Amino acid sequence: MAQKRQHPNDSTTAPRYLGLDFSTQQIKAVALDNDLREVYSSAIGFDRDLPEFKTDGGCHKNGDRVTAPTSMWVKAFDMLLEQMKSDGFNFGTLLSVSGSGQQHGSVYWKRGAREVLREGLNAAQTLFDQLNTSFATPNSPIWMDSSTTAECQKLEELLGGAQNVANVTGSRAYERFTGNQIAKIYKESSDVYNNCERISLVSSFGASLLLGDYAPIDYSDGSGMNLMNIRTKEWDQQALDACAPELKERLGPLAPSFHPVGSVSPYFVQRYGFSPDCKVIAFTGDNPASLAGLRLQEGDVSVSLGTSDTLFVWLKEPKPALEGHIFVNPVDAEDYMALLCFKNGSLARERVRANVGIQTWEEFSALLQSTSPGNGGNIGIYFFDTEITPFAIGEHRFDASGKKVDVFERSTEVRALVEGQFMAKRVHAENLGYDIGPTSRVLATGGASKNSAILQVLADVFNAPVYTLETENSASLGAAYQARYGLIYQSHKFQEIGENLPAYQLAAEPNADAAKIYTPLAARYKRLEKSVITSK
Repeated sequence: MAQKRQHPNDSTTAPRYLGLDFSTQQIKAVALDNDLREVYSSAIGFDRDLPEFKTDGGCHKNGDRVTAPTSMWVKAFDMLLEQMKSDGFNFGTLLSVSGSGQQHGSVYWKRGAREVLREGLNAAQTLFDQLNTSFATPNSPIWMDSSTTAECQKLEELLGGAQNVANVTGSRAYERFTGNQIAKIYKESSDVYNNCERISLVSSFGASLLLGDYAPIDYSDGSGMNLMNIRTKEWDQQALDACAPELKERLGPLAPSFHPVGSVSPYFVQRYGFSPDCKVIAFTGDNPASLAGLRLQEGDVSVSLGTSDTLFVWLKEPKPALEGHIFVNPVDAEDYMALLCFKNGSLARERVRANVGIQTWEEFSALLQSTSPGNGGNIGIYFFDTEITPFAIGEHRFDASGKKVDVFERSTEVRALVEGQFMAKRVHAENLGYDIGPTSRVLATGGASKNSAILQVLADVFNAPVYTLETENSASLGAAYQARYGLIYQSHKFQEIGENLPAYQLAAEPNADAAKIYTPLAARYKRLEKSVITSK
């Protein structure tokens, strides 16, 4: 059922820190020791281990409406803890617990549920048996739901436009964001809203289970709701009023992502042997937790090169835009993180490889290395699928003079793709406030991070050294780091907790003339990309 590991030198009485991840398809636990070594992990898959809920990929899809059964998450948590108990995990060694949750999902606790959490839990029974009827609606909207276009349009209209929404909340109005989901529920199911006493995110929902009370929403995950002012770190009353009445009372307070919010409920002390002194550290979203798991620092960029490409940036002063997202930084509440998603990632790289008639990545790398940085001024923009950043589609090739052409020579095509993808990342990161500096670093993860030729282009385009780090499940790992950091944040910086962890591995350094080539080329790319969008 569950995957689990025990470190061969583990002492079962040594202090432990637990990270939980309530993701789209599973719930996972990772326990670390004082040196932040992983000593245990286990997971419960929703489709596999809870077939009675009939989910596909952890959810139910009905057109644009995508939800997950809230009680499934509760039952999966029961199963995870029982699995850990049967494995002999010593819950009494845990000093603290934190967690992450899939961003933008929301849970609607019905009136009276808080009293059950606080006073009514019987350690002889499962949480599922006792909380199964504690929700105003049995189905939680999740991040894949795109049914709230009308609500997004209303929010932007009432707040003075998309850019104003972004300036306040960090992002323009997005269909999957929680405020717009709440607005839809209020409009279409007012009985659900009226019977709801607290609305949690998936992250604060997980923390609430452990706390035996409603946990606050943390700043970082709260930034992904279109409801929180990212600078004051308070609910924005105008945004609240645009979504539903008396919403502030239902959302409750906000808290920094690394602060303790209380101790574990007596239920867990009695049923599983937790220490009554075990602290619950505020849970956060999976993307902020991944930033913590990757151990990013000020000025760093993380580029995940997967099916889609994702970029995290640590920012001091953000510039919200109509694309991308700005969240409060999960490990330093005075700073920020930017998140950009690029749909045309490895699938686009695979498609170009096939189009130029080569079978292997070794051949792809050889063609890439046969061309010079800057590609003779040729620029390619390849949106085989409708792109998220920016919203556009099509194949667009431009020669050195800026003239649009139909085809490139094979090696030019390969370099145009790779350079274009990385220039897009640089340009859109700069749009959100990123500035390449002398201490800038790029951390590459994902499948393509094993390709040294691709990483060399990444280093050149960003004019920064590229590092790699072997890591899996960065969200649950980041949650475990947060569990440790939450106990010492008043006297230590987050980076200090990872001093004994494996260092990043240097994979590529920029060529001496990289800035001279790519600073003007990236500016050209920006203009050409804009022309592609505005021509639609």
